[in-house]
Amino acid sequence: MNAAVSEIGQIALTVRDVAQATRFYRDVLGLPFLFEAGPQLAFLAAGSVRLMLTTPQGHGEPGHNSILYFKVADLPAVHAAVVARGARSEREPQLTARMPDHELWISFVRDPDDNLIGLMSEVRR
Repeated sequence: MNAAVSEIGQIALTVRDVAQATRFYRDVLGLPFLFEAGPQLAFLAAGSVRLMLTTPQGHGEPGHNSILYFKVADLPAVHAAVVARGARSEREPQLTARMPDHELWISFVRDPDDNLIGLMSEVRR
């Protein structure tokens, strides 16, 4: 039996208003909505990882979460599109690192609770 963890299955993101956050992550970022569990929990799909939007419920504080980094194919286009749909731009796309076989490009936007969201693209050389 392997006692090691394997992959992330779900990430909880603390927000002030679950309905508002759901609209942002669904309509602005384009994540597929999965389901809700009452007014204080909503779940969306970020690839194979489930994103849980939750009010503090005794832990966490809106705007003070870890940074979520979403992979995108065309960083300039996605950054522009999510800003046009209501995200606040924090940093335009820029080259972050040159790897032997690709370049890592990253930009940042903010959600309605001021959580920082990274958009990243690995551009093959």
